[in-house]
Amino acid sequence: MTRGFWRRAASVLLATGAVAALLAACTPTAPARPGPDRTPITQGAPAGFEEYYGQKVDWEKCRGIGEGDYYCASVTAPRDWTDADGGDIQLSIIVRLASGGTSKGSLFVNPGGPGASGVDLVQQAAEFAVGSDLLDSYDVVGFDPRGVGRSTPVRCFDATAMDHYLFDIPAAPRGTPERSAEQRASAGSFARACDVNSDGLLPYVTTQNAARDLDLLRGVLGDEKLAYLGYSYGSFLGATYAELFPRNVGRVVLDGGLDPSIPGAVVGARQAVGFQSALDAFLKNCIEGSDCPFDGPVANAQQQLSDALAAVDAAPLTATDGRKLGSDALVMGIVSALYSEGNWSTLSSALAAVLQGDADEMFELVDRYYNRYDGRYLDNSTEAFSAYNCMDYPPDSDDVVAAANAEVAKDAPTFAPYWTSDVDLCDAWPYPPTGTRNEIHADGAAPILVIGTTNDPATPYEWSAALAKQLSSGILLTRVGEGHTGFNKGNACIDDTVVAYFDEGTVPDGDVRCEAG
Repeated sequence: MTRGFWRRAASVLLATGAVAALLAACTPTAPARPGPDRTPITQGAPAGFEEYYGQKVDWEKCRGIGEGDYYCASVTAPRDWTDADGGDIQLSIIVRLASGGTSKGSLFVNPGGPGASGVDLVQQAAEFAVGSDLLDSYDVVGFDPRGVGRSTPVRCFDATAMDHYLFDIPAAPRGTPERSAEQRASAGSFARACDVNSDGLLPYVTTQNAARDLDLLRGVLGDEKLAYLGYSYGSFLGATYAELFPRNVGRVVLDGGLDPSIPGAVVGARQAVGFQSALDAFLKNCIEGSDCPFDGPVANAQQQLSDALAAVDAAPLTATDGRKLGSDALVMGIVSALYSEGNWSTLSSALAAVLQGDADEMFELVDRYYNRYDGRYLDNSTEAFSAYNCMDYPPDSDDVVAAANAEVAKDAPTFAPYWTSDVDLCDAWPYPPTGTRNEIHADGAAPILVIGTTNDPATPYEWSAALAKQLSSGILLTRVGEGHTGFNKGNACIDDTVVAYFDEGTVPDGDVRCEAG
């Protein structure tokens, strides 16, 4: 798999609510409560961009899946934060007003990705996003970063072309020059389509620019300081914000941290190892139950799964809709399920079906990963994911890539044959990356909480620990357990600490370790 695979996976945070996206359009209705009453804050705005910070927002009452008053709007931002005359883009936002009637201000939330929609997250599952206590005390703000969803979007392929791009299996055998040539041609076609269909946006789709957009939203919504809850990639966006605007940091929580200092290839390798660890935990649980398609001990189950991967690699299974389930798609389905321990029974059933020659259940997991339902893609998260990563991550040296591949081979043996590739989509990207890989310190920022889960497969615990250590004001909250991210996952110690921090400003005296439960 190409550089950047691991970062796409973070957007699965929205998978359980993807069907609800069908209802996500901001539908004007008669307001039940007055809309957000905001006086913009322009003090401290970047020189030349004061008018953006001072703009008036036209709110419309919009539909929410749960209880509460939801308002939708569009905020104008500069396409290029180095050129106030470089044209405009639109940022889509949603505000759910505080249930308690009195608001402490805005609490911005980002679900990850890059490419996941914060508008969808708040509109579909606000309580899942921030918990019931914070719904009472904050106006919860979801936003689609530039390039994402209802904001000015990255556009590449229609649904049919996207299916071919994601699911067509190269004709040439794995590991041959002919297969690499097929993959390079596919990557080039996708990159060209993104450039042609995105109206000049691609070079400006970066996390640095998204962080500057976030400060614009803070100012437009009238908040002196930023209150922010960022999951997975959202932790990188939040840390980047803190580096750029340390004096504007209020109460910030980064859940499922990314280490901004390590090379992209190493990130991919560490994530492969994380998914191997989660897979091993799943297999151990599976063989201890009564309906597991594999035999114990764990080493036997690992070999049986490896054999199944090799079998579909040699002879892909045909799903009811005609798509072919090869090893890459099977790995994607497994990865999709490993984000949460709650998916383990579904994964067991889907693997049992694969062993019986049935691909349909596994494709349901794959489609959840890509937010694909009934042949339609409910968002542009795949396109936006690619755009951000190809601009944010500089290419790695051959030595770094070789060492990363060796780590995958040693510590992630089940996934290793299918995890890496000599073809990188970003090599075909029409614009060179502008991002760097450096530590983030955010000197002068208020205390920032970083949450890490000990067996998080997508953002391994070591990344959260590293990010908390790098941040000058970082405090590490450790959730002992399985799955991706830690807040609002049933651990009272984590939840109580985060709620007290947001609601009362209570800062832990030091790092906190929260045992399972």
